[in-house]
Amino acid sequence: MRILGIDPGSRITGIGIIDSDGRYSQHVYSTCIRLGNDAFPLRLGKIYKEIELIIREFKPTQMAIEDVFLSNNPSSALKLGQARGAAICATVMQDIPVYEYSAREIKQAVVGKGNADKSQVQHMVKLLLNLSGKLQSDTADGLAIALSHAHVGSTKIRLQQAMETTSK
Repeated sequence: MRILGIDPGSRITGIGIIDSDGRYSQHVYSTCIRLGNDAFPLRLGKIYKEIELIIREFKPTQMAIEDVFLSNNPSSALKLGQARGAAICATVMQDIPVYEYSAREIKQAVVGKGNADKSQVQHMVKLLLNLSGKLQSDTADGLAIALSHAHVGSTKIRLQQAMETTSK
């Protein structure tokens, strides 16, 4: 499966794409969408358009995105939610299923502990994907989200299908 991982942000959105069989994962593409200082609605439009282009070029079959976390700043939380919405809409419009993971789930899946710091996540992403050189933190987060889905997503999908089957 080809997984698009998205770390949404109102200034920088991290993108990571991997191919995975659930056990082994390979880096395909990663970047950051830098949104600059444009008006916020224009930044949301840029997130949508850039993700749409990335989907068309790399053809992921699934998307994983970081879930909203509580923030001390309500304005920041709202902007993050809107950035997530733009990314999710761009993906859903291409008929790609979307899976959501909390920051704790992502860290647990990639590092092995839910309270890992950013440097630990970056280090493990580099190890797991056999990458060299400096890895920008937003890009590492996008890849970590994709890796999380590769590691635990197949189990989540099977559980979801089993629940749908039993409810019929």
